[in-house]
Amino acid sequence: MTDKSAEHLQQQIDSANSYIEELQTKVAFQEYTIEALNDALSSQQKQLDDLAFKVRHVVDRVKSIEPSNIAKQSEETPPPHY
Repeated sequence: MTDKSAEHLQQQIDSANSYIEELQTKVAFQEYTIEALNDALSSQQKQLDDLAFKVRHVVDRVKSIEPSNIAKQSEETPPPHY
């Protein structure tokens, strides 16, 4: 092997190492981003579950309220002095 081919091979190895380092950096950043997104999604899902529970509770409470004994204004008969 000549010095020129050895130098060319070393440049290719250095280039490949640089590319590998770049890929490793990107993968590390993506792993961090995925973890952050997962945490945000988990938090939002918990909030959604809490809100769904509260809405069901409010709906159940509204359904359990007994109707009022007071008639609506449109259903009232006019007083006798009319």
